[in-house]
Formats: sequence, C-alpha cells, structure tokens
Amino acid sequence: MEDFVQSMMERLGPFGIGLLMFVENVFAPIPSELIMPLAGYLATQGDMNIVWVILAGTVGSLIGTLPWYYLGRRLGHEGVRRLASRHGRWLTMTPSDVDGASERFKRHGKASVLVGRLIPTVRTLISVPAGVANMPIGSFLLFSAVGTLLWTAALALAGFLLGQAYDVIERYVDPISTAVLVILVALYIYRVATYKEDRA
Repeated sequence: MEDFVQSMMERLGPFGIGLLMFVENVFAPIPSELIMPLAGYLATQGDMNIVWVILAGTVGSLIGTLPWYYLGRRLGHEGVRRLASRHGRWLTMTPSDVDGASERFKRHGKASVLVGRLIPTVRTLISVPAGVANMPIGSFLLFSAVGTLLWTAALALAGFLLGQAYDVIERYVDPISTAVLVILVALYIYRVATYKEDRA
C-alpha cells in the first residue's frame, strides 16, 4: 500500500496528495495517517515543498467533506434516518445513531466541526450532521478548514521532522498500514454481521 501511495505522489506531486486525501474522506481505503507523514517525508527528499504538501492535503481533504455535507443537507434529518433505516446494515448506522449525532451537533455546534476534523473516523462523519443542521456552507468550510489544516500539518510535519529516520521505519509502514486496513475491513464485516435493526 505504501508503494502505491508513494508512486501516486511521485507521479502527480501535490495533486496526487490532494487526490488521495479527497478519496480518504469520501471512502477511506488509505488512512491519512499514512498519506500525510509519507508526503512530509518526501518533502525532505526535495521532491516537494512542505508548504505545498500541507496545502494540497488540506484542500483535498476539505473538498472530500463536501459530498457528505451535501448528502446531509439534501436529505435532512428524517431523510438520513430513512437511509439508515433502509440501508443501515451496510452503513453500520441506525436511526438512533443519526439522532445521537444530530444531538451532539446541536449541543456543540460549530466547535464540533473543528474538533471533529481532528478525530480519526469522526473526521468524515461530522460533515453529515452539519449538513442536516443546514450549517451555512461558509461557516462549515471555515471551521472544517481550520481543523483539517491542523490535522494535515501535524501529520505532514511529523514525517518531515523524521527526515532520514523515516528510512529506518519505512520498512514497517507498509505491513502496519496493510494490517490496519485488514482490521478495518474485519471490523466492518463484524458490524454488518452483528447489526441490530432499529426503526425507531
């Protein structure tokens, strides 16, 4: 997996980073925890500038939040609940989960978008209740951008500061990232298999 990510970056440069981060937000086959540190490391090799690395990751990630935001905005609370009711097994989401996410968003509002963008797995899902609540797109993008910038910068700078030490650990990165992907797939299968329908 690491080889694929690296080849995308080397072939497409910052655009490749942005594309990978966009895909990671829409459907997460490759975690940002692999993409951005590797991109930061490549910046130490002179292939890319660290500022462009961070900006590309931030922009790609930010664009990736929009499909989920507009899904929530278009369907509304009841529409998302119906979606969860009909396809909840495959989404591993119940109508009660939708209610809970909406309640948390109502309590914490804009801050939940910023903070949510700093938490793995929540990073993508926070866009849905923001859309459901009809959070103005300008505010959504602003708070998402701040959280996203902090997240991508921290990961990219970690890879950048590791510098040559990354050579020592990169042999472990690919098997670890592959193991993480296998675990995520296994958890998804488990959640589908043990899903309890909730039409409340």
